[in-house]
Amino acid sequence: MIGDALGRRPVLARERLFDGRVWDVEAQEFELGGQRIRREVIVHPGAVAVVALNDADEVMLVHQYRHPAGGTLWELPAGLLDVAGEDPLVGAQRELAEEADIAADTWQTLIDISTTGGGSTEIIRIYLATDVRELPEAFAREHEEAEMECRWVPLDEVVEAALAMRLHNASLLAAMLAVTQLRARGGQAHPADLPFDWHRPRPE
Repeated sequence: MIGDALGRRPVLARERLFDGRVWDVEAQEFELGGQRIRREVIVHPGAVAVVALNDADEVMLVHQYRHPAGGTLWELPAGLLDVAGEDPLVGAQRELAEEADIAADTWQTLIDISTTGGGSTEIIRIYLATDVRELPEAFAREHEEAEMECRWVPLDEVVEAALAMRLHNASLLAAMLAVTQLRARGGQAHPADLPFDWHRPRPE
């Protein structure tokens, strides 16, 4: 049975190359195979995303302009784990409320993904949220989120768009694979409080 092995090699030296609003860049040195290696690393606070499903088997998606990607992407409600000491589940619940104006009574852990394991510390935990309800008041959004569209989309339509290469967001694509395969195999998602061992909060 295969599985990724958690175990970070000691950082022998580090140099801060860039201080950013969301993430930093460091040069880190470590030893591997008897050699000392220097790599540039994006130090990321981590993130959460949510597959919110309603009784009609529709997924809540947001349509948001992403300047680095060069376009407007369909994505899951998601956000950074940038509140010190905040539990990832609480962060996911907060992001679902802030981005989609909905809450959910049932939460499970769906999947964890390393977005760019060769260059970034970012790990995203994706939750499955069901028994959803609309919140009475809309959240005030700004910046890229000010013009963001929120829409319930049938799950089958999302999968069809993914297979037709009309969707590109990594979290959304990974989550759709996980949801559809769990259903096909009669499986269950993980408990909502599953330890998030791969996540390393960015040091202050």
